[in-house]
Amino acid sequence: MSVVFIASIPSFFNLILENSSVRLILCGFAVSVKDYLCLNKAKKMAYQFVISEHKEGLTTITINRPQQLNALNKITIEELNDAIIKADRDSKVRCILLTGSGTKAFVAGADIKEFAHFNAKEGTHLATDGQFLLFDLLDNLSTPSIAAINGFALGGGLELAMACHMRVASTNAKMGLPEVSLGVIPGYGGTQRLRELVGKGKALEMITSAGMLSAEEAKEWGLVNHVCEQEELLAFCEKLASRIVKNSPIAISKAIKSVNAGCNTDGYEAEKQAFGECFATNDFKEGTSAFMEKRKPNFTGK
Repeated sequence: MSVVFIASIPSFFNLILENSSVRLILCGFAVSVKDYLCLNKAKKMAYQFVISEHKEGLTTITINRPQQLNALNKITIEELNDAIIKADRDSKVRCILLTGSGTKAFVAGADIKEFAHFNAKEGTHLATDGQFLLFDLLDNLSTPSIAAINGFALGGGLELAMACHMRVASTNAKMGLPEVSLGVIPGYGGTQRLRELVGKGKALEMITSAGMLSAEEAKEWGLVNHVCEQEELLAFCEKLASRIVKNSPIAISKAIKSVNAGCNTDGYEAEKQAFGECFATNDFKEGTSAFMEKRKPNFTGK
């Protein structure tokens, strides 16, 4: 009998094949994956920050925290995990559209106050859990996904958009990975997916300068597939999805798997480790403190 110990990733069980030979330690008791999945499928999560709607083969998932510019917090990540898994399991769903509520932001980053006090170990766990629950899940999903970037997509927001299989931006969108201005690096796969999309040189320029790209610049760099007016964004994405849903879902899932097979997974592990190490530095403490105090940071390189 194989036993799997999981410390802090409750939705890990959703992604394991229903193999009766694998058992999980849950609250001190060994249960089969199949039994856990049966119990988990029966649960209905009431979403606080996510809206999921289905229409004609397309599930639209909206991150709904407009007052916080749709910033990702722990609850939102868990709700997105649940909504995405449910959409992927639904045989009637052929495409997933991910967007943010309001007109200002897709996702304006992670909720910094949730992790500003973390140490190196906790920082590594933060990256590992987030990548597993949401970003790697979305990237390797068998159902194709489109990010409708309707405004700011910064830090974890851009990492979320890059984890989708395609990206469409509205003309007002601004995209960037400003983490180094906080004394940390992108931790949700950003260093890897940005390089894959725009190349090493441009990825390093964007990350090390903490700069932002306009929608047109992002298209020129290869970061987004299309740009359109904001009022046309969802209709444009729905039209793109309509061309996808008429094709073979099995062939599409195999195509996604084949394209992703060329990615270097070692880079993601290196990113998690480096992300956590940043949390042990004075620069991280200074960067996050300066951000929350709305002042410029004074980095010392320690």
